[in-house]
Amino acid sequence: MILPIQFKIKENPYYLRYLRANSYWYKLLNRNPANFRQFEEAVKKEYRLTGVDRIENVFNTFEMLEKILSSFK
Repeated sequence: MILPIQFKIKENPYYLRYLRANSYWYKLLNRNPANFRQFEEAVKKEYRLTGVDRIENVFNTFEMLEKILSSFK
């Protein structure tokens, strides 16, 4: 695996955790470093880090706060 990809993986705890859990990515990234973009997408889907997921989390938080505040009334 080329050095820049190794540094990116070690800097991001999500990448490192996903790589340890799905070790087949070691082979894919060693053979073709261009697969790193696919690796990033897989990590984002697994840990729900996409923009849509973040917006959904914000809405869920507001809904929860709304329910808590309505229960105090």
